[in-house]
Amino acid sequence: MSDTDNSRRIFLALAAAAPAALALSGTASAQTSAANPGTVPGAGRAALVTGSSRGIGAATARLLAHVGYAVTVNYLTNRGLADQVVADIKAAGGRAMARQADVADPAAVKALFDAHDEAYGGVDVVVNNAGIMNVGPFAQMTDDAFNRMIATNMTGSFNVLREAARRTRDGGRIVSLSSSIILQKPAYTGAYAATKAAQEIYSSVLAKELAGRNISVNAVSPGAVDTQLLRQHGEEALRGIPEATPLQRLGQPQDIANVIALLCSHDGAWINGQNIFANGGLG
Repeated sequence: MSDTDNSRRIFLALAAAAPAALALSGTASAQTSAANPGTVPGAGRAALVTGSSRGIGAATARLLAHVGYAVTVNYLTNRGLADQVVADIKAAGGRAMARQADVADPAAVKALFDAHDEAYGGVDVVVNNAGIMNVGPFAQMTDDAFNRMIATNMTGSFNVLREAARRTRDGGRIVSLSSSIILQKPAYTGAYAATKAAQEIYSSVLAKELAGRNISVNAVSPGAVDTQLLRQHGEEALRGIPEATPLQRLGQPQDIANVIALLCSHDGAWINGQNIFANGGLG
């Protein structure tokens, strides 16, 4: 028998076996889902979202609460905004509480997780969202601006992910926020882009370290999203972005929250160790 004939025979045998294999796979998937209820709907589950008093974090907290999670809304300085997010969630019938913590402080992050666990009995979803954006030429970047960004975006993310790795229950989800800037690499964003590139590395490595626990770890890289983080740089920072984006608009916080929710759902369970670029096609 020639190699071609042998390959064809093997292919036909595999094709004939495929329906049975698929049926078995479906049974196994159903058994896995029963054993590990996953994360959406979130009834009986709990989520901790850092930096969730406004913007993408607030939209994510509201959406996760909407699908049934008890949510911890973390903030750094603006208690009023965090309380409003909590009030919105409770008014819609959800469960939420606000907790202050600077993610750059490992003791504060531990206390944040402790408070969450005490209130809800454990954590199933961690959204590592807190971050700051300082941009400018290398020649003009001050030590204070650089060091604060490193402390929040890199050290802070590490602090959150370390606690998440220790505490997230089997079957859970961990999502970090990166940025599409790591693709575009525009001038004046070198330091910020470096801190966001770290999120992709963190997620890929942590996904491997948590193998066997059915916990997915991913990053999401938004494009230009209409948030205070972007608008703090003035209207000039927004000029030309909608025209340069194939979908012809700025992103909205809800756009990114929807992607995060997908990663936290049964439908997103096979996505792991990835960086999802959610930017309307802005490449």
